[in-house]
Amino acid sequence: MIGIFVNPQAGKGKALKAAALLEEILMEKEIPFAVYTSSWPVDLIQFSEAWVVGGDGTINFFINKYRVVNIPLALFKGGTGNDVAWKLYGNIGLHEQVELILNAVGKPVDAATCNEKLFINGVGIGFDGEVLRSMGLVRWLGGHLGYLFVVIKKIFSFREFTFKIIADEVQVNDKFLLVMIFNSSRTGGGFMVSPQSKINDGKLNMILCKPLSVFKRLLVLPKIEKGKHLQLPSVSHKTIEQVIIECEKELFAQLDGELIQGKKFEIKILLGYFMFKY
Repeated sequence: MIGIFVNPQAGKGKALKAAALLEEILMEKEIPFAVYTSSWPVDLIQFSEAWVVGGDGTINFFINKYRVVNIPLALFKGGTGNDVAWKLYGNIGLHEQVELILNAVGKPVDAATCNEKLFINGVGIGFDGEVLRSMGLVRWLGGHLGYLFVVIKKIFSFREFTFKIIADEVQVNDKFLLVMIFNSSRTGGGFMVSPQSKINDGKLNMILCKPLSVFKRLLVLPKIEKGKHLQLPSVSHKTIEQVIIECEKELFAQLDGELIQGKKFEIKILLGYFMFKY
């Protein structure tokens, strides 16, 4: 039996609409399923597969609630950003995605931990955290547009912090505008912050950006959006397996679109930790 796990708040009702369509398709195909919205089961023992309907925050909640999953997973777009779902499935429609998943076998997907919290997409410390902290004011604008609006506002007001970063063979102690550790490619519903990331290579991608003037920040922004920033002299990019990041003060960070806070962040890759059908 397929378990369908829905976040009813995701995407201003998009997740509920997608779940209703999934129910229709599976009923027509006479495939057994059970749908869960506000109350999810304690474990997954009764299911052969788990289908999650929502955004990046929903899949993050799922993997942290069910930290050890021995069945294949699938993710359907129902949030505002849907960056993880895009990485797995691109821009295919729901009907096509259902057919793909029903005929696919589970393939390994890396996860990672940040201070023992699991994530699949990525972590952004400092600037990213401040952007997410301000997103509540513009949720009505939607995913990418709202994210872009807040990013532009923060470009004019954000001040860089000093970080001590120890990653594999790398050690730096300096001020940075951006400190991002990504397993997947996108954030904010379309910003290609880590275009070279693969979700099954056993590596994380660390992107650091040195301090920039407001004018240069505005010039760099469209390059980051399109994933054309890795060759810029202000940006460094390395593949790593683990990293310890110490901040000069308690900072906000975003983890798969969820707001966290800390002065020290310990991050490491978990090779092939989940199986997704994609």
